[in-house]
Amino acid sequence: MAFPPKTPSAHSRSRSETKTPLSSSFYAAANASNPFLVASRPASRAASPVKKSSSQAHASLKRQASVGLIRKGGVESRLDVVTRDYVPPPPKSEKRSRSQPSRDTRDRFITTRDPADEVAATLDLMSLNPESASPGHTARLAAATGVPLNRRILAYHEPPPPASSDPLMAQARELVRPLYARAGSTPGSGSASTGTKDRKISTSAQRVLDAPGMIDDFYLNLISWSSLNVVGIALGSSVYVWKAETGEVTLISEGPEDSYIASLDFSNDGQYLGIGYPNGAVELWDLEAQQKLRTMTGHSAQVGVLSWNGHVLSSGCQDGSIWHHDVRVARHKVMELLGHQGEVCGLKWRADGELLASGGNDNVLNIWDGRVGDVGPSTPSSARWTKRNHTAAVKAVAWCPWQPALLASGGGTSDATVHIWNTTTGARLHSLVTPAQISSIQWSPHRKEFLTTHGYPTNAIMVHSYPSMDKVAEIKDAHDSRVLFSAISPNGELLCTAAGDENLKFWKIWEAPKVKKKEAKDSSRMGSTKVGILGIR
Repeated sequence: MAFPPKTPSAHSRSRSETKTPLSSSFYAAANASNPFLVASRPASRAASPVKKSSSQAHASLKRQASVGLIRKGGVESRLDVVTRDYVPPPPKSEKRSRSQPSRDTRDRFITTRDPADEVAATLDLMSLNPESASPGHTARLAAATGVPLNRRILAYHEPPPPASSDPLMAQARELVRPLYARAGSTPGSGSASTGTKDRKISTSAQRVLDAPGMIDDFYLNLISWSSLNVVGIALGSSVYVWKAETGEVTLISEGPEDSYIASLDFSNDGQYLGIGYPNGAVELWDLEAQQKLRTMTGHSAQVGVLSWNGHVLSSGCQDGSIWHHDVRVARHKVMELLGHQGEVCGLKWRADGELLASGGNDNVLNIWDGRVGDVGPSTPSSARWTKRNHTAAVKAVAWCPWQPALLASGGGTSDATVHIWNTTTGARLHSLVTPAQISSIQWSPHRKEFLTTHGYPTNAIMVHSYPSMDKVAEIKDAHDSRVLFSAISPNGELLCTAAGDENLKFWKIWEAPKVKKKEAKDSSRMGSTKVGILGIR
């Protein structure tokens, strides 16, 4: 409890004023911070050396109380007495700039404790190992708190043990997985579920055709589906076309018995068919007239893959070279691309013709500039992007129809991985590891999905969503042998697959959007080849 300060005696006041008179410098410093000092007194006025009597001192205090400076019983009379004088901090050794002088922010008239001193004192008291503490007290304190003296409270620990590798436990998890799956995600007996209630992919083929003489070779490309809804297939040394609308089969080319067909591909308009041979020759056939137009030679080894871009037919050779053939001119070779050390087994033009993707047996994926121009055969060429992420042959390459910058590539047996590339920046966007070698990739034109066909050991067809890369459906054992080749129908609904089991199968994978009658009539008048192609016979 604070008591009002006692009035000092006249003797003590006169003695204190005599010893320590108020100088002008003190007034200059105190006027700014003490509200109880009269500010009107000039700083240059000197203090009076004359001592005052006690009656004069009492009269002065009464006058001050009457004017309101010191009021009896007021707040001013109940102030605590300062018990600790201000001690200035010791000067620092380092020099400060004149623009930033050293200042002490503590109040010089009110007794306070430094918070830093309180924290330091508290930490000293809480220390488990102070120098002056006894070992017994420290041990008892550690036992009471449950904190070991030599172990940190926050520390790294070993990772949790891995899941059990017991095959029986893994099999049990697979058996009970459908019980905890979402509604509509459990595969039924006759369909492969896609994760939605209203969409299911049938696990049985819509149609199966015999393909005797189909060569079981991973590096060949022996089927193609044209924009006129015609499927071309190479069986041994012969090439057949099957019209999906009528079911009519026609023999187009029949080569020598000691040879075979290595590759084939339809032109963009479906009027012409390119055929590659093991001796390096490339033939051009007119489908309507069913006659050979020309034979383009020059390759030194097998032509295992072909791809069309307008009037330019590109061929991939076993020696690692890629040729551009202009079928309109006599000197058909207009450009040569050298970027592979192994056989070129994957080749695909983008729909706009600006880029060409190629994959080889050297585990390399190349993206080439599609501009041919008026360059000569000896003009050097270099790939725009070269990717070496695959560890096996890159046969499966496919361009996305609704996002032209996306390119998908798949590796062989020792890789079995799908990579999605941004061909504008060269970045790899996504990767997906599959259980078997990837022989082909097909994008859906209607959904953000793509499918992959596989060889040993699954012989499956897998549908994946994009960009989540989740498995939508899987058709296991689609063929009795590994699925080697695939082609998609012009309307994007059906998938044609061929394998070494000498079967040609057609699968209903996606559903094309319904076309209005008015739009269908307008498209038919304009000569569209996709209208009305909704099935096979």
